[in-house]
Amino acid sequence: MPAIDQFTDSQLIALLYDNNSEAFTVIYQRYAESLTGFATSKLYTLDDARDVVHDLFIKLWADRKTLLITGNLQSYLFSAIRYSIIDKIRKNVTRQEYATMLQKLKQHSTFNTDDSLKVRELQKTIDESLKSLPYKTQQIYQFSRNEHRSIAEIAQLMNLSEQTIKNQLTIALKHLRQSTGVMGVVFLLAYQVFK
Repeated sequence: MPAIDQFTDSQLIALLYDNNSEAFTVIYQRYAESLTGFATSKLYTLDDARDVVHDLFIKLWADRKTLLITGNLQSYLFSAIRYSIIDKIRKNVTRQEYATMLQKLKQHSTFNTDDSLKVRELQKTIDESLKSLPYKTQQIYQFSRNEHRSIAEIAQLMNLSEQTIKNQLTIALKHLRQSTGVMGVVFLLAYQVFK
C-alpha cells in the first residue's frame, strides 16, 4: 500500500470523512501554500492571507463529516478561499469606513448637550441589546470594550481560544449593529474616544 502522501485527493477525502487526521495533514501540506499565495495576491497583507487559509482548514476539519465535495478537491478549496477572501475584503472595507467616519468625527469633535443625551439613549439601547446575548458573549464584550483588554488577555482570562474570543466579539458587534445601526455604534465610539 502506498504512503498516505501518495494517495489521490479522492482517497484523502474518504479518509477525512473517517476522522483521519493524517489525511487532513496531507491535504494541508498539498494545498496550503498555493492557497496562501492566491490569497496574498488578493488581500492587503500576508497575515490576512494566512488567516483566511487557517480559517478555511479549521472549517474543513470541523465540517469533515458533512462535506459535499463532488468535484475535485483543489477546485473546492480554491472556491472556498475565494468566498473567504471576499468576506475578508468586505470586513476590511467596513473597518476602513469606520475609520474614515471616526476621523471625520474627530475633526468635528465638538460634542454638545444634545450629543450627550443621544449617547445616554444609545448606551441604554446597547445595554439592553447586550442582555439578549449569551452571558459568556456579554462578558467577552465587556472585557474588550469596557476594560480594553486584548483578545489574548481575554482568552487567557476565560480559558478559551483566541479564535473563540474573536468569534464571540463578531457576534456581539453584529448584534449591536442590527439593534442600533452602524452609525449608532460609530457615534458612540467616537463620543467615548473624543469627549
